[in-house]
Amino acid sequence: MLTNPKARAWVQIRANALLANFLDVRDRVGSETGILPMVKADAYGLGLEASISTLEPLGPWGFGVATVSEGVCLRELGFAGRIVVCSPAPRETMAAAVQHGLELSISSLDALRALSEVSSRTESKADYHIDVDTGMGRSGFDWGDTSTWLTDATRGSGGASCVGCYTHLHSADVNDDTVKEQWARFSRVAELIGSKRRTDESEFTFHVLNSAGVFRTPEFASSVVRPGIFLYGGEIGDGQPRPQPVVSVHARVTLVRSVAPGTTLGYGSTYVSKGEERWGTLSIGYGDGLSRVLSNRGCAILKGVRVPIIGRISMDVTVVDITNVESAREGDVATLIGSDGSVTRTLDQVATEAGTISYEVLTGLTSRLPRVWTDEGE
Repeated sequence: MLTNPKARAWVQIRANALLANFLDVRDRVGSETGILPMVKADAYGLGLEASISTLEPLGPWGFGVATVSEGVCLRELGFAGRIVVCSPAPRETMAAAVQHGLELSISSLDALRALSEVSSRTESKADYHIDVDTGMGRSGFDWGDTSTWLTDATRGSGGASCVGCYTHLHSADVNDDTVKEQWARFSRVAELIGSKRRTDESEFTFHVLNSAGVFRTPEFASSVVRPGIFLYGGEIGDGQPRPQPVVSVHARVTLVRSVAPGTTLGYGSTYVSKGEERWGTLSIGYGDGLSRVLSNRGCAILKGVRVPIIGRISMDVTVVDITNVESAREGDVATLIGSDGSVTRTLDQVATEAGTISYEVLTGLTSRLPRVWTDEGE
């Protein structure tokens, strides 16, 4: 087994940048507002265990996940705080959720009845949050039809107790008018819920804002906010603060060769050398999460110089034109995301070139790439 995680290709993660981005969120919403970092999809590809061990000392309100299995993993890692599953849970997973003290999101009375049945059968407490659809459309109770669900959904049943209510913003990164519209809809529901709750009842949590919402409309922070991509270094829209970069991706040069004019390269021979060129083979490919869309259009940075990706990206290797980097040698480190000298390729720049979003770039980085966590300057 290789002991050097930087022997081939790797993802480097700056712990201090992750912490700084969390603190930026806290500064924006104030210390009285709880922060529920979203750590779904293995903490956006960074690694769940290292991410929560980095963030937990800052006192998050809890952690948010998308699946019951992710919540169970958090428990198995020793996290004893609140865990909210922010997507509808299949009935078959509810027993595990109750067993591990996860707070499920409920989008229908049928789902609530199923959770109540599990709670009664196991004689266990089951806390849940009402998911309200204010425009996203993919889950949640209809905000405009509260007469059909609100009383039953907030009342709970058996050991199932309603402890929160939330909605999800669909365009906070591009349009603050829709944020205000969704907030107005959610506020109507929240007022109705408040009118049905006794003043002596336990704490109830409202949460609306995602990363973009936190910075665009912090006045809608409610009890808790749910930052995600901003924490991990993804941008949140034009005119909004930029997070500190958390992730960089690097690969070794494994072969340097000089080629004659007319030399073909890669599957489909989509690149043919225009003259005498030097090519460098990088030990990273689409099997590591480097998008094939970057074939013949993306670039890497080598010794502070942008070098274009040529030919099709293969599963395991990528070739770059290093003709203008005379000092390039086998063993050198190329940067696919991040900085080398004064040259930078940001996460969002790479996502744009690949025709996608930063979320997909991060979560698409496969387990074949070791995650190397460092502090500032390492």
